[in-house]
Amino acid sequence: MYNNSRERHQPQLTQGSMAASGDDDMAELVISSLPLETRCLPSPLRQHGGFWFSEPFLQGMVAAHARFKARPSDILLVSFPKSGTTWLKALALATLHRTDHPPRGLDHPPRGLDHPLRRHNPHDCVEFLEKAFAMSLAAEDSGGDVLAALPSPRLLATHMPYTHMPKSVTAEGTGCKIVYICRDPKDALVSMWQFTKKRLAFAVAALDDPPKPYTIDEMFELFCDGRCTCGPQWHHILGYWEASRRQPEKVLFLRYEEMLLDPVGNVRKLAEFMGCAF
Repeated sequence: MYNNSRERHQPQLTQGSMAASGDDDMAELVISSLPLETRCLPSPLRQHGGFWFSEPFLQGMVAAHARFKARPSDILLVSFPKSGTTWLKALALATLHRTDHPPRGLDHPPRGLDHPLRRHNPHDCVEFLEKAFAMSLAAEDSGGDVLAALPSPRLLATHMPYTHMPKSVTAEGTGCKIVYICRDPKDALVSMWQFTKKRLAFAVAALDDPPKPYTIDEMFELFCDGRCTCGPQWHHILGYWEASRRQPEKVLFLRYEEMLLDPVGNVRKLAEFMGCAF
């Protein structure tokens, strides 16, 4: 395993500075000085607080800390990458808004065909918190306007570790809720490898001398060393597992494999947690 003793002496964005920073240029400068992992293609990773992130992800996360204001009715869907994010978004959206968009495709065609999930990808229906802020930085707008305009209850998503979440989300008494889904590491690894190969192929399509794609062995070594987006996976999972034990009324911990075995029971559990029980 990689010895990260040198990395502990590198400049770090503290949680306090992330929450208080309003200087995007300064944040970008500090991010550029964080430990770098270049083997993770197509986007090199930076280490912060024991986890690895791409630079755009880090920039969005820092902006979210400074600007995101959670509402008591907010529901955040959280996952380690490639762990059931799309499925959880679809289930939560369909469950939370089933009164406005009832699943009546056959007996009520007009309303059934108008369902958001019939017309859009779940990722287009549920905003990623860090992505929304990263895009606002790129567009040089005020940040968070898209999220602020969403009606309550807002359904949002993130890959952020629990230790890196905005304090307006994790602080006691905020009222907002977190739904976390975890997945077997082997399946998450294979899914991440396949996804990374597709991203890399798209990113280097126009290059004369493109880098070689990952082998599964190379991805395995990086994954086991925690050197993947939002890795290490086990620390990511543990943070939310411990939070769910401390505050079960605030954090719901779901398992991908259990949802496959009992989708009805888990959707009922999800609905009750979100305050819209069947």
